[in-house]
Amino acid sequence: MSAVQVTIEGYGAIQRQLPSKLILDYPSEVLVSDVLAKIVNQYPEVQKALDRCACAIGEDIIARQTILKTDCTLVLLSPVAGG
Repeated sequence: MSAVQVTIEGYGAIQRQLPSKLILDYPSEVLVSDVLAKIVNQYPEVQKALDRCACAIGEDIIARQTILKTDCTLVLLSPVAGG
């Protein structure tokens, strides 16, 4: 197993609450939910916004139980009101 680097990109409300360049390193594969927990640990004020965010890699929405096995950019999408 090799190290995994996860770059975090936020859009919407979450974008204003996180640093513009947030990169997390893990010694091996990691669950999306563990990445989110680490973000909340470092930035407790994002807890509520993060709970409502959708997670995506590229164009694909992914579950929080998804295992990240390679370097990637995890996109956090805040819910959008309106219609």
